[in-house]
Amino acid sequence: MNKSILWGIMVVSAIVVASYAVILLIAPAIRPPFIQNLFSNFPSITRIHLAGGAIAIVTGAWQFNTTFRQKYLSLHKLLGRFYVGAIVFSAVTGFILALNSVGGFYAQLGFGLMAIFWLVITLKAYAVIRQGDVKLHERWMIRSYAVTLAGVTLRLYLGISIVLGIQFSVIYPVLAWLCWVPNLFFAQWFISTKTKTGHTFKKQININ
Repeated sequence: MNKSILWGIMVVSAIVVASYAVILLIAPAIRPPFIQNLFSNFPSITRIHLAGGAIAIVTGAWQFNTTFRQKYLSLHKLLGRFYVGAIVFSAVTGFILALNSVGGFYAQLGFGLMAIFWLVITLKAYAVIRQGDVKLHERWMIRSYAVTLAGVTLRLYLGISIVLGIQFSVIYPVLAWLCWVPNLFFAQWFISTKTKTGHTFKKQININ
């Protein structure tokens, strides 16, 4: 599939999830029970987590548009700072919410580790670009946004589980891992494939 189409799908998915987060913030009547439970017990923390996640998923998507990066480098850097800042707030609050998540120990562990990985990977991406390593920054950003996209995959899998008639209490501990671990493995596979392709291309140039 064309890269532009894939990027477009990613942007639309990001906007949809971010819009849903905003709706949850301003429309209590439509909140699912487990979300309303978080608002009832941790109102400020939940608001920060949702707002930070919404900012991160939208700003992060634009960072992967090559034309945008090259044409508006200053804006790319500014959005990058917003992305990192949003994740710092969303990951820290997400970790607190994870410790109090419904679904028991496995759900709490899954979401808790996701928050930790999300924060550490993103800070690593920021650290290497501060050192001027663009290539390494790109790889860590791919990993970071793969975890950010858990906001999309979690809701996708929740929807599928509802269609299949799987009870929420059964599927939620599984989704605490399924929404982000495969994303991270896919990101690593993508990075490895891209790196090998680049090396092969360079060898062909040297031979010719």
